[in-house]
Order: sequence, then C-alpha cells, then structure tokens
Amino acid sequence: MSKEHQANRGGAEQPPPARNGSHDDVGTGPAGGAADAATLGEEAVEAFRRAENLVGQRRPREALSTLEPVLHIGADKPSVQLLLGRAYYFSAQLVRAESAFSRVLELDPSDHYARLALGRTLQRQGRLAEARAQLRLAATMSPTPTYQEALGEINAHIAARGQCRAVQRRARDPPSSDGGR
Repeated sequence: MSKEHQANRGGAEQPPPARNGSHDDVGTGPAGGAADAATLGEEAVEAFRRAENLVGQRRPREALSTLEPVLHIGADKPSVQLLLGRAYYFSAQLVRAESAFSRVLELDPSDHYARLALGRTLQRQGRLAEARAQLRLAATMSPTPTYQEALGEINAHIAARGQCRAVQRRARDPPSSDGGR
C-alpha cells in the first residue's frame, strides 16, 4: 500500500488516493495517454509533472498556479482535468473539484478513478445519495478493496443519517397519550 493511500484512508474528509502509476507521464492510464503528452508540448508536460508533485506534497494551491499554463493548451485532456480536480479537492474547493471530475467523465465515461474522486467530492459536500451512485459505479467498474471500502463507508453514512432522522422525528412527534387513538 502506498504512503499516499495510507495517508488518505479514513473518513470522507480524506481526498481520494491517486491512481498508482497512472501519472508517470501526462495522462497514462484510462484518462489519457501518450497523445496527451504529444499535444501538450514539453513545457506543459514539465508544468504538469511539477503540479502533480505539488499535489502529492499536499501543496494544492501551488499546484493550481503551476497548472495554469497547462490549462490554456490542455483543458480538454482528461489527465489535466483529473489533476486539476485533485488540486481543487485538496484545497477544499469542492464545487470546482466536482466540475473537473465531471469533465473527466464527459471525456471518458469509463474512468473509474474519476468516479471514485467525484463520489468522494460529493460525499464531502453532504450529497450522499449522489456520492453513493458514483461510488457504486466505480466499485462495479473496478472492484478493488479501496473502492469497496469507499462504497461501504458511504452506505454506513447514509444508514446513520437515516437513523438520526428517525430519532429526531420521534423526539419531535412523541406518541400521543391516548395510545394512538
């Protein structure tokens, strides 16, 4: 298990882990490929790699600044949007993170990691039903322990929320003294 994955285990406040080995080059893995690197240019690839390292060091605001020139020429690249989403997530810019992860899924609906990241982002926003839908898809597409744990966690949160609401209803609407007649 990678150090980043170990650091990210826990509750909904933890960001999604990076895909292992998926960013050795710009966009390798399901969200991109060699075509991304070829179309971005050498300077943009270096900026992308610097931004990726900054996100890995938990310096998301610096990563966002570093990504700025890459966005001008590679905004339509899934790998760029994925890294952008991670930087937004780490800097608690959750609406922007949601937008970036959603853009990845528009470009590549089969990207299970983007679904995990979107689900975690929605979870942090308290949008548990939407989060569960994305996490369920991610776990179906890639039934790894990480994805299964994320889905189990969201299901537990939803169940706990339902129990809390039931207790609140009972406290608000106590049974009548006439035995319900």
